[in-house]
Amino acid sequence: MSDTPDNAVRAFVEGHRATFLDDLAEWLRIPSVSADPGRAEDVRRSAGWLADKLTATGFPTVEVWETAGAPAVFAHWPSGDPGAPTVLVYGHHDVQPAAREDGWHTDPFEPVVTDGRMYARGAADDKGQVFFHTLGVRAHLAATGRTAPAVNLKLLIEGEEESGSPNFPDLVRAHADRLACDTVIVSDTGMWAADTPTVCTGMRGLTDCQIDLYGPDQDIHSGSFGGAVPNPALEAARLAAALHDDDRKVAIPGFYDGVVELTERERELFAELPFDEAGWLRTAHSHAALGEAGHTTLERIWARPTAEVNGIGGGYQGPGGKTIVPAAAQLKLSFRLVAGQDGEAVQKAVRAWVAERLPAGIRHEITFWGATRPCLTPLDHPALQSVVRAMGRAFGQRIRFTREGGSGPAADLQDVLGVPVLFLGISVPSDGWHAPNEKVELDLLMKGVETSAYLWGDLAENWRPAPTA
Repeated sequence: MSDTPDNAVRAFVEGHRATFLDDLAEWLRIPSVSADPGRAEDVRRSAGWLADKLTATGFPTVEVWETAGAPAVFAHWPSGDPGAPTVLVYGHHDVQPAAREDGWHTDPFEPVVTDGRMYARGAADDKGQVFFHTLGVRAHLAATGRTAPAVNLKLLIEGEEESGSPNFPDLVRAHADRLACDTVIVSDTGMWAADTPTVCTGMRGLTDCQIDLYGPDQDIHSGSFGGAVPNPALEAARLAAALHDDDRKVAIPGFYDGVVELTERERELFAELPFDEAGWLRTAHSHAALGEAGHTTLERIWARPTAEVNGIGGGYQGPGGKTIVPAAAQLKLSFRLVAGQDGEAVQKAVRAWVAERLPAGIRHEITFWGATRPCLTPLDHPALQSVVRAMGRAFGQRIRFTREGGSGPAADLQDVLGVPVLFLGISVPSDGWHAPNEKVELDLLMKGVETSAYLWGDLAENWRPAPTA
């Protein structure tokens, strides 16, 4: 148990709740849409607003870091305690595009509070979850009487996450010395449900590609030539069909090399979650669950690597028939990766698999669009246990565990900085990330503030990372 009194934290948080929410609403009014070039100045204005607010919070070092695209914000507040852990909080200040005509009930950039919820673009993803750390660290200081956090606290809040973080790896590499830390806290994630608070322990990686297949030099008559020359559209279909075996396992040799298998304890913890598969299918707009044999749906989307056909095409697509052997076809594939897999090794395996399966007369090109590494933190990691304890104090109940099926820039921090990545988020599925009427539950947001307030003392008290050589 850290030295932060719970009652003192809660009293401070409640006493500053109104001002905190007013400030958040002000930030949400800035339409920091990174995907829209016309909003570039708004993204820059958002970075400046956050920098000013972090300075007002008490961070002695606050800087706006330029990139080839949108700016990021860096802040640092040293602990002053010898041996204190160094923690880097990651989030983003850019948001998805939003317009009233998309189906919003109100102006997406004019926050509205109704029934304990704040509706606005970025309320949950990710401004609300970034901003709760500002009040959290103030509550931590007020409750303990400290003048600086119990940990060396750093923040890196990027401005291009909603555009794929194209400049983020270079930014992290360029500032690796300033970002050096013992662990990363990612506050750009969520929980299972409001009544089932959870901590995410990992995210899958990603690599995706397009395979272009070429046969005849032009479309040719299928009666005169069909059945006697290779057909690139048919070969694209054959590749797609060969991607999995009868048990729905990926059939590419070497694909599973290095995969970290689920432990029995992890499988038990997943099974404890109140998973409603019928409800999940409705959310997925699907009519059946299907995947790798021997694994549950949650295991498939959180902890197993996958291969998906994202698109397939070639030849005539217009009305009626056109009896040709097409000159070209395309196949788009994506591969979600789990801990232990290497994106470059998977790419190499895919290239070899495609080359081996195609017949003479079919020329092909494969274009990969980079690779995002997976990240996974062991359940017994002491820093993860601090997150769990801090959330448990804030929520007053047992904290369970999940993983994320998607992929994000957290792995870039893990790779470059060489430290574990932890996840601290309070958003729930109904918050509607990227959708019309995005919102955040205000009571949960304040639980995030409390968690942040408890976390820094718990880390300092219960974890002393081994010094690096």
